[in-house]
Amino acid sequence: MRHAVSPYPVPHHAAASHHTAAPSRPVPHPVPPRPVLLVIAHGSRDPRHAATVHALAERVRSRRPGLRVETGFLDFNAPSVPQLLDRLALDGVRDVVALPLLLTRAFHAKSDIPAVLREASARHPLTRVRQAEVLGPSPLLTGALERRLYEAGLSPGDRTSTGVVLASAGSSDPEAIAAITAIARRWQRSGWHTVRPAFASASLPRTEDAVRELRAAGVRRIAVSPYVIAPGRLPDRIAAGAHESGADILADVLGPAPELARLLLRRYDRAAAGRGTALALLA
Repeated sequence: MRHAVSPYPVPHHAAASHHTAAPSRPVPHPVPPRPVLLVIAHGSRDPRHAATVHALAERVRSRRPGLRVETGFLDFNAPSVPQLLDRLALDGVRDVVALPLLLTRAFHAKSDIPAVLREASARHPLTRVRQAEVLGPSPLLTGALERRLYEAGLSPGDRTSTGVVLASAGSSDPEAIAAITAIARRWQRSGWHTVRPAFASASLPRTEDAVRELRAAGVRRIAVSPYVIAPGRLPDRIAAGAHESGADILADVLGPAPELARLLLRRYDRAAAGRGTALALLA
């Protein structure tokens, strides 16, 4: 049986309708670069300070390959924070997380650093700068303190018979003093015989006074644990107080402890995810 042939041409798409069209591939979107991590340190005339800060920044880089980590200083050392932000803007950086290398929220975190960042943001409106939270309080800091105590000669079995003086740099800010006192109280509950706060400046008691008070209370072994990040004038004052009062153990400063590097990255990640302080809110 013969079929009639249509005089009209068959459209190409109809003739090929039995073929399955290839699925379209989604167009990949470019991944935005990660914000630069700008670690803001106080600075010091003591060369050990900058060396320790740079060692901590290097440990952070080793934990997060590919992350650009820069270090700027508020005083005494170079580069200053404004100089560094100027350089980042010239490099075309458009997103920065500024992380204060501070253990408590005192003057520098509340006033000094926000002012410096606001001024830089006004000069470079295309660069977004977010201020991350200060480092403390955090269980990671307590872990770093205990690491330094064990390195100085204590063992976990010594906890119940050891009184610890948690010696910080000191501050005139009541919030910072309250934070140190609260950290000492929580740390004592983890198993240490006693943990007493002390301060190298601005507040009392001094390290040597706290050691003598513990000794008078009958504490057999006393350790001084500096709650500071880098060496300098105030940490040296803490060490002098420990020696003068006959403390049994003097731990090192926190420095580039692994726990501290982890904490910096945790604060960075929170700020990069939008949980930092935008400069618009600091005005």
